[in-house]
Amino acid sequence: MYATEKLAEFVAGLKTEAVPAPVLASARACVLDLLGAAAAGWRGLGPRAARAAAARLFAPGPASVWFSDIRLEPAGAALANCAAASALDLDDGHRAAGGHPGASIIPASLAVAQETKASGREFLAAVVIGYEVAVRVGAGRDLSRLDTFSTGRWCNFGAAAAAGWLRRLEPAKLAQALALAGVHGPNLSAAGYSRVMGNQAKEGIPWSTLTGLAAAALAEAGFTGPTDLLDHPNYYLPDKILAGLGQSWAVSGVYFKPYSCCRWLHAALDGLLDLLARNRLEAGEVDSVEVHTFRRALNLNNYPDPPTLESAQYSLPFCLAAAALDGREALLPLREELLGRPELTAWAGRVRLEHDPELEALFPAATPARVVLRAGGRSFETTVQHPWGDPAKPMTPADLEAKFRRVSGGELPPADQEELIAAAADLEGRGLERLISRLAQSR
Repeated sequence: MYATEKLAEFVAGLKTEAVPAPVLASARACVLDLLGAAAAGWRGLGPRAARAAAARLFAPGPASVWFSDIRLEPAGAALANCAAASALDLDDGHRAAGGHPGASIIPASLAVAQETKASGREFLAAVVIGYEVAVRVGAGRDLSRLDTFSTGRWCNFGAAAAAGWLRRLEPAKLAQALALAGVHGPNLSAAGYSRVMGNQAKEGIPWSTLTGLAAAALAEAGFTGPTDLLDHPNYYLPDKILAGLGQSWAVSGVYFKPYSCCRWLHAALDGLLDLLARNRLEAGEVDSVEVHTFRRALNLNNYPDPPTLESAQYSLPFCLAAAALDGREALLPLREELLGRPELTAWAGRVRLEHDPELEALFPAATPARVVLRAGGRSFETTVQHPWGDPAKPMTPADLEAKFRRVSGGELPPADQEELIAAAADLEGRGLERLISRLAQSR
């Protein structure tokens, strides 16, 4: 039996009531966090373009394009909603896979849940399944050999699994859905070798999610794919993908992001803010900053004066400068108004980046940084192995609600914010109905 078939047997046989309560609670937290990221990113140029394209490419249907009165077929709605959710780099992530499952799995699951008239508990179970399959496939690779960590290379498997479970596909067709998602998924190599990181394709999450949903529909109709694609060790490690299946749950191991920028920057941000606060230093007193970290973080564009919001999300010097000058809130979320500010780009020019072999050895299980700050002839230093929001240093439910209110505050009135918070908390009751009702309203 191939790995796709074993995954399909597990998914098809999973009953909603078999998902443990703490795992459902983790899924609820992911849903609320993702809705905040989508609300914050909704007005961006990329999400606006995705909504316009989805409305042209897909027929009207049962699934909501969030924060609008547009309803499309599930794949079209998911394409649009994924673009909003991933636009500001605020979405959750998983260290084992090296990317961001929530921005794919939650929009895909909700779109198909609307189509299938699923209950709130079934929607949450689909989210759990999507995270499980996607993260296992993403983690089941030799990460040291990858030319890019782009989420779009593996989130499609989770989108196909979640959709297939909600549509009650039999195991044989679920296995075909996984095979088709994998073989048709985006390559995304250019995301690794291109130096033009300031573009809206980013990690390919919207397109990959669309591919996963298309794969589920093709398989349901009888289309077939290479079901052995996960069983070739030059590409995937099937034993790792299947190890402990059903004994632990990927959705309970996510990290949440307090800053709207690449996660590889977060340890340095935590370190800088800690040094400034602990030593009562103002940004203007800082003469220089050194960041010692792993090589993948150094290979980001790291422009001191990034030309676009997307390139700013991948710049250690710029994000450190924003946090130093304007505080943590400047990155919750990061906005275009910061681009081109002379004092900010000048401060970013004081940042030097260095490779650290000892910290390199901890990657990708951890994304650490050592920050050395010099001010007035004195030197201050700290090392952060686990940035805030990691499972080892978690954000509390209160932290996540505060983040949701902060990032969505410019887009949603307080009453709507509280309604979404309450709906996410009550997804096993009437929350899904309330959630869909609010998301289907135009702004």
